[in-house]
Amino acid sequence: MWQLFQFPLCPFSRKVRLLMGEKSVGYELVRESPWEQRDQFLDMNPAGRTPVMRHDQRDIILIDSVAICEYIEETVEKTPMINGTATNRAEIRRLVAWFDEQFYGDVTAPLLYERMHKRIVHRQPPDAKLLREAMRRANVHLDYIDYLIDHRSWLAGATMSLADLTAAAQISVADYLGGIDWTGHDQTKAWYAMFKSRPSFRPLLSERMEVIAPPAHYEKVDF
Repeated sequence: MWQLFQFPLCPFSRKVRLLMGEKSVGYELVRESPWEQRDQFLDMNPAGRTPVMRHDQRDIILIDSVAICEYIEETVEKTPMINGTATNRAEIRRLVAWFDEQFYGDVTAPLLYERMHKRIVHRQPPDAKLLREAMRRANVHLDYIDYLIDHRSWLAGATMSLADLTAAAQISVADYLGGIDWTGHDQTKAWYAMFKSRPSFRPLLSERMEVIAPPAHYEKVDF
């Protein structure tokens, strides 16, 4: 069985977990705190970042969520998540990159640093100004998601894709950390509520990061 090295609030690990859940691929979670920079983990991934997937029987180690998701997509035929025409697949990959890079850089990364990393590693309080800026940027991103949902059945087109999984993974971490104001974003809220009800997503919502509690609405499908 696959082992997935991750920590509960890693959005990139969540993306991999959602994809594996949708494709019914079994795996074992291995808790990894990348900020500890364990030698054994660095031997697998010198970059020191999660996720990493390992299959000892097959002597396979996969690093980086994009590479892992592409591998799973190529080797598991069930429920394709990068599908359609070449143009459709390009749009899926564009949005995956958008949420992995732009949303993460604008919203998830500063929230993780201020609310999680500073508390666990540095024992410092968060910077309120940086938190407000992350929440402001989150609102702009939700405006864009509202626009996409207004014009498409799913974020990248007619069917659910890796773009939806990637966006949901990032948003779920930001929401856990109290960085999402859902007011005025009914389209995105309805889309995200649908994800919360999916079997692949429920395990993520039940997990907790030590010393950090999510908002009361976090686990509720009807929120």
